This record gives sequence, C-alpha cells and structure tokens, in this order.
Amino acid sequence: MSETIGPAGPADQLAVIETLAQAFQTDPALSWILPDPDHRARALRGLFRVLVPADMRAGVALRSEGDAAAALWRAPGQAHSGTLEFLRTVIPLVATFGTALPRGLKVQAGIDAHRPKARFWYLHYVGVRTAHQGKGHGGRIIRAQTAVADTEGLPCWLETATPENVPLYERLGFVTQVEWDVPGGGPHFWGMMRPAC
Repeated sequence: MSETIGPAGPADQLAVIETLAQAFQTDPALSWILPDPDHRARALRGLFRVLVPADMRAGVALRSEGDAAAALWRAPGQAHSGTLEFLRTVIPLVATFGTALPRGLKVQAGIDAHRPKARFWYLHYVGVRTAHQGKGHGGRIIRAQTAVADTEGLPCWLETATPENVPLYERLGFVTQVEWDVPGGGPHFWGMMRPAC
C-alpha cells in the first residue's frame, strides 16, 4: 500500500492534534491520569495543542496522507525539555489537567527517570485515528523516521504503557531495555531502544 508520509507544517497542526487525541483516548497511562472518558477527550486536545508545536520546535512532526497517522519525534539531545519549554507549557498543562496534574507528574517523573542519557531520536508520541487502526499506518509512519535515524547512525527510543504495542515495536527493531510501574497504582511502562541499522 503506497502512502505519502511527510513533515507536518504549521497549517497541519490541528490535524495532527486531532489524530493524536483520537489515538490516545484509550491509552493506559492517559486513562489512569484522566479516568473520566469525556474529560479525557477534551483534555487530550488541550494536551496536544501544547505538545505538537513544542515537539515541532524540538524535532519533527510527521503525518500520513489523509491524516490517518501522526508521530512526534524529538531530535537527538532534545528528549528532555528545558527551562524555557517548561515555562511555555506549564500554565496550559495546569489548565488542561486540573486536579489530575499530580498523576500526570508521576507518569512524567517515571519517564524522565528511566530515559537513557545517550543521543537518540525520541519517538515521543505516535498514533493512528480509530477508524484506521490495524491497517499498518503506525508501522509505516515509524519506519519513515527510523530510516532517517539509520542514515545518521543514531538509535531511536520510545516508552509505551500499552502491552499490545510491545510486539509491534519489536517487529520494527525496538528492544525492551527497562520496565517500571508508576507509583500509587499507575500503569506499567516499557522503555525500548532501536539500534541504528
């Protein structure tokens, strides 16, 4: 199946936000942070309104033809957000998460604590709209950027709290490096690295 995948520009941000908000509606980590499905649907749009432009500044957002899939990749050395980015995002995130913010901070603390210090392309978020899931869109949009990483001789890193996604990432060359549980009954995470080919 031929499908055009390319970088998203400023005019594509709303489509990328909608794709990722739909895709993460049933994500285990975000479901734990935001248990109410209606609140989660609204909050995810707010979350990605913050994250998409931030990740575009720090790397690249990819979108597939027809907006079936989208991916946010942070460039090598950009996985950890700096002080300026934190200040840009903290007030919108407080507004988005409200009383769920402490759970969100627990998840983020676990991710930050287990992320390696090496240089890598960081797959921050990847998602496929509900109607298009199970058709290979996720694998294609991931391979579009892992190919770039290979030409640069760099590995790729991701985290997932979705057990069903682990075999998909393994088929794409990712290997589990670390697993952890978010304290207080939070989700289980896998941290996975894909070496450069």
